[in-house]
Amino acid sequence: QVQLVESGGGLVQAGDSLRLSCAASGRTFYVMGWFRQAPGKERDFVAGISWLGGTTPYGDSVKGRFTISRDNAKNTLYLQMNSLNPADTAVYYCAAGAGPSVPVTVIGYHTWGQGTQVTVSS
Repeated sequence: QVQLVESGGGLVQAGDSLRLSCAASGRTFYVMGWFRQAPGKERDFVAGISWLGGTTPYGDSVKGRFTISRDNAKNTLYLQMNSLNPADTAVYYCAAGAGPSVPVTVIGYHTWGQGTQVTVSS
């Protein structure tokens, strides 16, 4: 069974850090990414990563604060989030794509996790 399961979300204060994880099972995913969706808004691209980690595009609002990484031996994707602010509050989704390029839009990914809530208080 192909599955993506996110973890690590929670309630933090502005300026804090948080690390999200996404455990993949069922097959190998060559391209993976993180998206987020706030209430009443569209699902936005946060970051993506290629198989060997050489290509890592980021959304403009998270550049310099968030870092995406992956451990292929563990089949796990990570998102290190630093200097969090209330605008980062959203449900964060892990996603997988076919590659070889790293898409920055929803349509480029075919498998999705159930999401994990991140809430940043001011």
